Amino acid sequence: MWYQTVIQTFKIKELRSKILFVLGMFVVYRLMSNIPMPGIDKVSLDNFFNNFQIFQLLGAFTGGSLDRLSVAMLGLGPYITSIIIFQLLTMIFPRLERLYKEEGEAGRMKFNQYARIASVPLALLQGYAMLVLFQRQGVISFTSPLEMVASLLTITAGAVILMWMGELITEKGIGNGVSLLIFAGIIAVFPSNIQQMIAGYTDASQIPGYIVFFLMSLLTIAAVILINEGRRNIPVTYAKRVRGMKTVGGASTYLPLNVNPAGVIPIIFALSILLFPSMIGSFLQNYPGWVGQAATATVRLFDSNGAFYTASYFVLVVAFTYFYTAVTFDPKQISTNLQKMGGFIPGIRPGTPTANYLHYILNRILLVGALFLGVVAVMPQIVGSLTNVQVFSFLIGGTSLLIAVSVVLETTRQIKAQLQMREYETF
Repeated sequence: MWYQTVIQTFKIKELRSKILFVLGMFVVYRLMSNIPMPGIDKVSLDNFFNNFQIFQLLGAFTGGSLDRLSVAMLGLGPYITSIIIFQLLTMIFPRLERLYKEEGEAGRMKFNQYARIASVPLALLQGYAMLVLFQRQGVISFTSPLEMVASLLTITAGAVILMWMGELITEKGIGNGVSLLIFAGIIAVFPSNIQQMIAGYTDASQIPGYIVFFLMSLLTIAAVILINEGRRNIPVTYAKRVRGMKTVGGASTYLPLNVNPAGVIPIIFALSILLFPSMIGSFLQNYPGWVGQAATATVRLFDSNGAFYTASYFVLVVAFTYFYTAVTFDPKQISTNLQKMGGFIPGIRPGTPTANYLHYILNRILLVGALFLGVVAVMPQIVGSLTNVQVFSFLIGGTSLLIAVSVVLETTRQIKAQLQMREYETF
């Protein structure tokens, strides 16, 4: 039973220490998320998030830090953006590609170090854009340029501290630190989302809509688990080789291809692109003449509840799923590695035919994964239009739901692996 697994987990001192360390980091993260910057107009802040609902979705990833303009308002966004940029740069610079794909763990550590360094200027740039936007909207006021510089350095330091905390969790805790911090932020806004949903209830005629809402929530959770765990296993056989007096090889295994190999990265890509026109329009809305009119029309066009936004979001997510998978998954490299180790796919010749076969299989399963990501991304708009329950909640929050379920499954898998390892040692 699940409660026996929990009891057994906390009986092991090392595993218990790792879990308590992660929980301690969560507490520090939540404290940072509730320390606001000075000079904030609370009424203007609430009006801003009511007018620009796409920022509500971004606020869900920061655990409400953006909603409060806290010292952790940037969250882990700069670090994640830096990682994505460097992964894309591997397609342009061969040296960076060799560092990421061919130099093993040492190369990955150096690659991640470059991404961590690059996240600092990205945090400065993103933080400056945010502060200028909030200042023009009357949300925050600065009496001198020095105050703005101090605020910018503060939120940049908050982003760097969160990045450091994520690395600490990965090193000393259990699971991926960055994913766990994002998960903590998503869970933190869950009570307020439920409160928002309850506050929207006005009469009994809304009950059918709420019933449909919860049924679709359960179906979405089941679909996320099914697709997240779905894999296509390609059989691989290793040729027998004689080394001295021993015969090695001859074993059969399989190469797993995930139905959703890109994770949530395509959704983050799509959100970044769709957010850009809204931010530019917000900057230029107060300008006179045709510039202000065009900016206002752009903001309305990219409204998160509009049909154009929903359709663009879906198309971009599907396109970026294929694009990101092409960056991170190289059938030629896998074919070469199999050939070097004496492995082959039964019925397929080694070399180029193997790479073509892997590419063919990948494209078939990737269609399912890409369409699934697209549907999950626009699920809040779909459910909202069907049930009139307008809430970016944890239950049906699309990207938030996908991240939360994925992190829970991965962390549970690692805890079970730790328990099984100790059972084998006892045996």
